[in-house]
Amino acid sequence: MPVFLLSNKLIFPTPHFAGSDGLLAIGGDLSKERLLLAYRMGIFPWFSGDEPIMWWSPDPRLVLYPKDIRVSKSLKKIINKNIFKVTIDSSFEQTISLCAHIRLQKNKGTWLGEDMIEAYCNLHEAGYAHSVEAWHKGELAGGLYGVSLGKCFFGESMFTRISNASKVAFIALVEYLKTLSFDMIDCQLTTEHLKNFGAREIPKSIFLKQLNESLKARTKKGRWVYNSEIIMKAQT
Repeated sequence: MPVFLLSNKLIFPTPHFAGSDGLLAIGGDLSKERLLLAYRMGIFPWFSGDEPIMWWSPDPRLVLYPKDIRVSKSLKKIINKNIFKVTIDSSFEQTISLCAHIRLQKNKGTWLGEDMIEAYCNLHEAGYAHSVEAWHKGELAGGLYGVSLGKCFFGESMFTRISNASKVAFIALVEYLKTLSFDMIDCQLTTEHLKNFGAREIPKSIFLKQLNESLKARTKKGRWVYNSEIIMKAQT
């Protein structure tokens, strides 16, 4: 399959044209308008270093339906001990920056360069990107961030400084999305870590149909309000 070269026009080729590796196009920019269009079409950016901006739409797609969340007994015990204080949208820039920093510390490399961080911070300011933070003794111990459109949450990245911190943040996100009647979390690429939580692969064609249905709902923009007692009691 060809890889499309994007121009300054705000347009993407259909995601069905993506190659077997999921790569669809290169170029364009990271403006708010282009990012939102990409997510609405089931496309996301992923690149690193001096590479051009790359846009992906893999097949199959890893998704988690909130009702299917699986939480181990050991993680439930940790949640019930209140080791971590969970917040939402209280420290977005620090969360996304640590997602990049922790990966670099572990020599894993990162796609979260300054331009990507700035782009998602702009999405956060516009009310579309959100972070979930897990705090321990006043320090940010773990967290994650992603983009919300309609009834779909597009997960982007997570980090942990203390064991289980990002897991607790993820469970809090899922329980919060349940209260908003969200349809699914787009996990994008398959990992065993997310499959252990109940995420599963589905054909891209099915994902795109479900995404279109989810996008018919009104997007909950702005800062999200989190009530830990209501959300986390689901794990008791």
